[in-house]
Amino acid sequence: MIVISNRVVDANTVKSSGLEQEKIEIIDKMNRYQNIFSFLDINNFQFFLQLRYSIIQAARHLLASKAMFTTFEKAKCNEQFWDLTEQGGFKLKRGIDPSVAITDIFQNGKEYGFECSTSIVIIFYKAVLDSIDIHQFNYIYQGLYLRDWHSDNDLPIITRRGNDFLPGDCLYFDNPQFNPKTPQWQGENVIDLGNDLYFGHGIGIKTADGIIESLNKRRKPYPTESAFLLSQVTRLDHTYLYQFSTNVALGNRAPQFFISKTIVGKVGSNLYYL
Repeated sequence: MIVISNRVVDANTVKSSGLEQEKIEIIDKMNRYQNIFSFLDINNFQFFLQLRYSIIQAARHLLASKAMFTTFEKAKCNEQFWDLTEQGGFKLKRGIDPSVAITDIFQNGKEYGFECSTSIVIIFYKAVLDSIDIHQFNYIYQGLYLRDWHSDNDLPIITRRGNDFLPGDCLYFDNPQFNPKTPQWQGENVIDLGNDLYFGHGIGIKTADGIIESLNKRRKPYPTESAFLLSQVTRLDHTYLYQFSTNVALGNRAPQFFISKTIVGKVGSNLYYL
């Protein structure tokens, strides 16, 4: 169910000619679900669609960048923009704009190596960069640090149980009988690209069955349980991020922050809910 400005809206009334197929799928799925998807106004709704479309595009661009899948121990980055920490994280160098450093990952992917949870956060940052005022991006993400599910307070990530999946969501395929020699394959964080396609860093773009097949090849000897899609969804708090969009951004001044009651969600074995 779609609610805009406290009014239920029919899906057909918010579609327009030339709308990207991914956005149409998002609208149709929201319209079918029993859950209420609420938006402040039509601009907030359009920002929501664009943010999700940007997430999908960022996932595809990360694959095209040829950034390497690896463990924290073998992580690497372009040290022109980042300092590599002992824990395998990337800390933004002093004097570097966050927008420049994030963009470099997509332009010079071969200089980078990280695991799948870090890839999701990188995708989220790139999508936000492509969706909000660049001055606001550089202002609010000055202390950028990339590792696992670590994210800035101004990148609010929500994880909760549910099956109301939408293109642009992060989903998780669990692999309960993974090979203990390769614990990095205990599951796969993926971006829902729409049309039953998913991007997983280290696996590529596949259908749900394709992701499961890839994980099943990485189980312990003589497994009895298949990998599966968890009933869980991870997404950005679009209402919080909307304040930084070009429609409402306040230039280089500090914004008046909306109240956010979200938490930073962590996908995998440790889950935190509202």
